[in-house]
Amino acid sequence: MAEREPVKLTKSKVDAIELVESGQVLYWDTELKGFGLRVGKNSKSYFVQGRIKGQDKEVRVTIGRHGVFTPDEARAEARKRLIQLSSGINPGDIDKERRAREKTLEQVFADFLSARKSLKQRTIYDYKRLLDTYISSWKSKPISEISKDMVEAKHSEIGENSEAQANYAMRFLRSVFNFAAGKYEDSNGDTLFEHNPVRRLSQTRAWYRIDRRKTVIKPHELKPWFKALNNVQNDDVCQSREMTRDYVIALLLTGLRRGEGGSLKKIDIDLIGRTLTIDDPKNHEEHILPLSDFLLDLFKRRIKASPNEFVFPGDGKTGHIVEPKKFIARIERDSGVEFTLHDLRRTFITIAESLDIPVYAVKRLVNHKMKNDVTAGYVVADVERLRAPMQKITDYILKCAGVKKSAQVVELKTANMQR
Repeated sequence: MAEREPVKLTKSKVDAIELVESGQVLYWDTELKGFGLRVGKNSKSYFVQGRIKGQDKEVRVTIGRHGVFTPDEARAEARKRLIQLSSGINPGDIDKERRAREKTLEQVFADFLSARKSLKQRTIYDYKRLLDTYISSWKSKPISEISKDMVEAKHSEIGENSEAQANYAMRFLRSVFNFAAGKYEDSNGDTLFEHNPVRRLSQTRAWYRIDRRKTVIKPHELKPWFKALNNVQNDDVCQSREMTRDYVIALLLTGLRRGEGGSLKKIDIDLIGRTLTIDDPKNHEEHILPLSDFLLDLFKRRIKASPNEFVFPGDGKTGHIVEPKKFIARIERDSGVEFTLHDLRRTFITIAESLDIPVYAVKRLVNHKMKNDVTAGYVVADVERLRAPMQKITDYILKCAGVKKSAQVVELKTANMQR
């Protein structure tokens, strides 16, 4: 970086200085030591440079562009920064803290998304929905102005309509503040956001207690449920009913989450090896499932009928089925069995446990992590070892449904496994 002879920086002299073709050139002010002008290819900017009291290093702090600041205004600002340096204060920290504290919730959330590269699209969608639905009035507010009282009041306000969404929205906000505490620091590495206002809810025990949903489709309900599904047929009004039916049945017979099942691609199904693969499941560990006889036929049918890359195609922007709410309502009406798509996963797990399938096999089938289980670390449950348990679960469900010869129906207890 080149330097020129010191001059008194005045407006006429600074205006006369030409921009450089490459690099930067420094002009030091003769009136105030440490004050200068930096000239580059596109702009001229004022700065101040000095040593922090008690430290060996010198720091350089940008004041602003010429045109925004006059030389006299920039010189006056430089004097303030030099006083700070002589007091042992780094002006850069003050500017950095000011900029961080002025960041709005929406800006911090954008930084949050940029840093969290492994977030799934569904999670990002949920976070944006929470921000836009429940705390949209805070989007343009600096996060430093979001107080504990505001959090407490907003939690109660949302809770009047949905206690679960109130908790979810505040947990999201807590994550954003935790991110800010780790992201925005001063030159010493100390956080600029030491206090998370959402902690108020824990300190006052204000979180709503939400009981985990434990509903499953009971064995005696499977017959009318399957009957309602099998009565569904395509017609001139809708050509996707049979595909939706197979999607719902596939969720029950695999234990997959709705998003995992809905986004299955044809390349994920190995008809020769009789397996399906989830490359990026919720726990980010590849999940390979063996296919029972019934599932193999189902996937053959759907792959042949699908017009795009997905096994269960859809008309939306994703290209695959998402959540067929009207279809579910119709099956509930026709069968008298109320259910959600996640109830199908719970039903799969509960039936697996009732059939005395080893717990490690059940966990492998539903892709639950077992890192904290020392014994599980020595159990290698490859896909072929899971084939018999998978077939056993399918056979039991189909027998209860009347699709196969009758089975002994047992009363299922709600599974205690962590979902």
